[in-house]
Amino acid sequence: MTTLRIENLTRRFSGQTVLRDVSLEVPSGSTLVLFGPSGAGKTVLLRLIAGALEPDAGRILIGGRDMAGVPPEERGVGMAFQNFALFPHMSAFDNIAAPLVARGVPGARVREAVEAVARLLKIDHVLAHPPRALSNGQKQRTALARALVAEPALLLLDDPLRNVDAKLRFEMRLELPRLLSGRGATVVHVTQDYREAMALGDRIAVLDEGRIMQEGSPADIYLRPATIGIAQLFGDPAVNLLDVVPAADEGVHVALSGRRLSLDPGYAHAAGRACVLGLRPEAIGFAPDPAAPDAVPVTVEAETPLNEKIVTLVVTAGGREILVSRPLGTPGPAMGPAAIRIDSARALLFDRATGRRIAPGRSAPAEAAA
Repeated sequence: MTTLRIENLTRRFSGQTVLRDVSLEVPSGSTLVLFGPSGAGKTVLLRLIAGALEPDAGRILIGGRDMAGVPPEERGVGMAFQNFALFPHMSAFDNIAAPLVARGVPGARVREAVEAVARLLKIDHVLAHPPRALSNGQKQRTALARALVAEPALLLLDDPLRNVDAKLRFEMRLELPRLLSGRGATVVHVTQDYREAMALGDRIAVLDEGRIMQEGSPADIYLRPATIGIAQLFGDPAVNLLDVVPAADEGVHVALSGRRLSLDPGYAHAAGRACVLGLRPEAIGFAPDPAAPDAVPVTVEAETPLNEKIVTLVVTAGGREILVSRPLGTPGPAMGPAAIRIDSARALLFDRATGRRIAPGRSAPAEAAA
């Protein structure tokens, strides 16, 4: 078991700061998903951990040992890349065996280890094939097998599922946690897919513009995003964002289609402030009784079946568009006048000027975790 600790890490290229003061800790045997848009610095961070790059400032500790000056081959790190990075002139077997051969492991033990991990990943029947004869899914599993075969204490996965088909991505989201927990490795998994991040991570660190914007459990990130930007990155369809100014007479509320939408009383300190109300589409349903006090009148404009759910676009009396999500097969209103009911307990409130989430019961916007 190995703990990874990153302390105030900074890396620059040609005078441009790519990573700025990044600090993270990954407990032994756990999986941290590093999530963020393209260009956020995710791959650079993995290369720093692996030793392919050196930081300009800060420390990397693996198992409590400072990695300053420690070459990659002595760090006990395995890495799988998004582009597979297989040797084209070598068979799948030889690609997987490469880390063991480089360490001088005897041939019999190499064969035993390669065949064992290949069986685990269901590619034992293609070990004799060169990469050009493998499907993308088989290439991905071969690259993962190469990273796993030496049983590294720390495993770095650089978006390894990005270049495989949707069916395999879904299967691997189910298989990877079981596979990795069985080996006890500490894992850092990079992805741009929020579903993958939610499925695979014990914790998620959101990296953007070279900084950690928020770090927490998948539930923390989804239910309590630190900023509007993070709220938009998680969820499909995306979170609804409405400009509001809360009022605090007879409870805290905002106006929507001429109706009062009650909010958590803890938001009283935000009264009179320019805010953004965040409503997840699944936190909104259609009201059977449009005259009910909590019903908000809307007009149904369009409806789109989307896999396991139906997404409906409605418009408020003031012309504001809202997306409503409901399970496939659930009845909904026809085009035209309707009413929605909002689960205000699941509403998010952000400061409009800073974009940061406002926490109930506080006098200032919630700070993004750093």
